[in-house]
Amino acid sequence: MNSIALSPAPVAASEAPLAKSSKRPLVGLAGIFLAAMMAGLNTRVGALALADVRGALGLGLDDASWLTTAYSAGELIAMPFSAWFALTLSLRRLELWMLATCTSLALLLPFIHDLDLLLGLRFVQGIASGTTIPLLMMAALKFLPPPIRLYGLAMYAMTATFAPNLAIWLAGHWTDELQDWRWVYWQIVPLALIAAGLIAWGLPREPVQFPRFRQANWTGVACGVPALGLLTVALDQGIRLDWFHSALITSTLVAGLALLAIYLLTEWFHPSPFIKLQILGRRNLGLGCILFVSLLVVLLSSSLLPASYLGSLQDYRPLQMATIGLIVALPQLLLGALVALLLYQKWVDARLMFALGLCLVALACLCGAQLTSDWNRDQFVVAQTLQALGQPMAVVSMLFLITSVVQPTEGPYVSGTINTLRAFGSLFGAALVGQFVVVRSRFHGEMLLDQAALASNALAFAPQPSQLAGIVGQQSMVLSIADAYRVLGLLAVLLIPLVLRLTYIPAPVIQAASPPSLQG
Repeated sequence: MNSIALSPAPVAASEAPLAKSSKRPLVGLAGIFLAAMMAGLNTRVGALALADVRGALGLGLDDASWLTTAYSAGELIAMPFSAWFALTLSLRRLELWMLATCTSLALLLPFIHDLDLLLGLRFVQGIASGTTIPLLMMAALKFLPPPIRLYGLAMYAMTATFAPNLAIWLAGHWTDELQDWRWVYWQIVPLALIAAGLIAWGLPREPVQFPRFRQANWTGVACGVPALGLLTVALDQGIRLDWFHSALITSTLVAGLALLAIYLLTEWFHPSPFIKLQILGRRNLGLGCILFVSLLVVLLSSSLLPASYLGSLQDYRPLQMATIGLIVALPQLLLGALVALLLYQKWVDARLMFALGLCLVALACLCGAQLTSDWNRDQFVVAQTLQALGQPMAVVSMLFLITSVVQPTEGPYVSGTINTLRAFGSLFGAALVGQFVVVRSRFHGEMLLDQAALASNALAFAPQPSQLAGIVGQQSMVLSIADAYRVLGLLAVLLIPLVLRLTYIPAPVIQAASPPSLQG
């Protein structure tokens, strides 16, 4: 009885006729898409423009770094639970509440100068924004029948391929062209208002399902929320505080992992979990989630590495780096839907499409591995173009292979699981790649200093120590970023055998009038 009350099945079944007979849910889905894009932009633009925000508020480098951590912690905490609250409170009600919260805080944040209050509000905004991203996948699985569902998944894929790269241009536009850092926060207001209007009109009003509150896994929540927050602190601050040399990082990592283990244990045995871990036993879901986290790490080669080189070594501002982001971002407006269309063809194997996308990303990394200190943004064009082609092929194909083994009633569980892994994978990937660059930079620095010491004995005029330190620091950074490109390219290649081990999923049957319904 309890399991029936808590199951998403009644909600999905009650709205199935609505999804088939009306185009209004598709309008609501468009609003949910805009809300998810807003959340993605809010995350990335805030991080890219952190130096300008720090300067405007008079914050130190260490203090300001916690603004990104607070937002990321809220975002990760919201991911596993958002689908459950959407089913309990109704998708329409939760989206409107979260959009109202994001908008209100965005208007208020530029006027807050107290760091503690600013961190608290940014944390709350992270929770509200992080709630909207899983709901896009949940809504696509809920409202779209299989003949057009891939187009909805292509929309979701854009939150991982389009938004992070467009954010580079937006951050530069607000800070360098308008020269008003407050738009870093205010930028989401127009999108949020449009999204709220579409959701309010398109999605049906539903009552709150109060019985679900009495039977939810609140023990899991009590462990999961602090676990995810502590792990975010450890991953986001680990490089700056030198990992296990810091008591804070050591304690947060140990406590976070312990609480996470308890949370996952309670979810496994609870009759109505927030995320259903048992479904990971299916090959395409279990292996697909491993591939998803690994792919998130690989995709940092298109955003983190070019920005690290151009920003740190060439002193580029975000607006000057915008081109390399737009090369990847703008084609996604078309390529995601094009890949979805190809996957509907009977002669296309989604596994091979996924593998081909990884090959293109690996080739892009090989181009990036040729990095020298003479490079500027023009030398990244070829690599970024290959990324623009490869990313949608990999991401959309992966989402198709994962979600095709999911029953409609399991959509909320899958959405929570995948998006939690997405947020965690982004944090883990940034920490992993960042630490790799630090370690390799130290290694190359030591090797270059040894070579410089030997060479200086044969030179009539040896460079001054300060000049030598600058040259060694620059070259060691260049070599370490080139190494990171090689490792990420190798990882992309190593993922291909795993992709081919996924279960083959035939193309969905396209009904005659299905695709035009997306246009209405």
